[in-house]
Amino acid sequence: MWRIGQLARMAGTTERTLRHYDRIGLLAPAAVDPVSGYRWYGVAELVRLERIRALRRLGLPLRLVADVVDAPDAEVRRALRDTLADLDRQVAELTAVAERARRHLAAPTSFLPHVTTAAARRLHVRHLTVEHPSEIAAACADEPSVLVTWLRERPDGAFAAAVGTRAGDPLTLSARTVARVTVTAQEVVRAGCELFDWLVRHGLTVSAPTAETRLVDGDGVRATVLEIPFEAPVSPR
Repeated sequence: MWRIGQLARMAGTTERTLRHYDRIGLLAPAAVDPVSGYRWYGVAELVRLERIRALRRLGLPLRLVADVVDAPDAEVRRALRDTLADLDRQVAELTAVAERARRHLAAPTSFLPHVTTAAARRLHVRHLTVEHPSEIAAACADEPSVLVTWLRERPDGAFAAAVGTRAGDPLTLSARTVARVTVTAQEVVRAGCELFDWLVRHGLTVSAPTAETRLVDGDGVRATVLEIPFEAPVSPR
């Protein structure tokens, strides 16, 4: 029989791990000294430990290891196939994250868009034509306010817009997937242009009117939330 430290050294693991396996019922010692509390392990426990560690190396989480450590090979293989499918999904997700990080590093931008779902909004608006983005601040002089545009890309000349009012034409913005960034008042124009560029780099197209919501907190600090709805282009069949 071996003490817990001896078994840990033989198997290349730690006493802490063995105690954890004991607590969760995965690997109980062959005997426990009633006086000292020492755990004792034999060959059967060593064999079981090696099987547990082999299953862990194959990617099985402990909850699944507990289910299949004593199971026939067919059940073990079924669990491994399910685990492999999960790992493949995780690899795909991490690959996508890495690609997004590479694109951000390759682009001269300081803004980090957040992709989220924007809830539907019902507004009353006053329609206007904006000759240049710098005019937006004057159009939205009343804080807080909302500016809606029908831009599909970086503004190049005059464009149609609508500003929220207490009474005006009704306008409904449906729930939509958006690229969102929150910036200070001085950064709005640059952030809006870079947000359009971000969509282009990611192969996305504007799918609905954009929204700029101007906010002010209790200390009088102002910020603007830019939201550009988008969708992936439909591939031809």
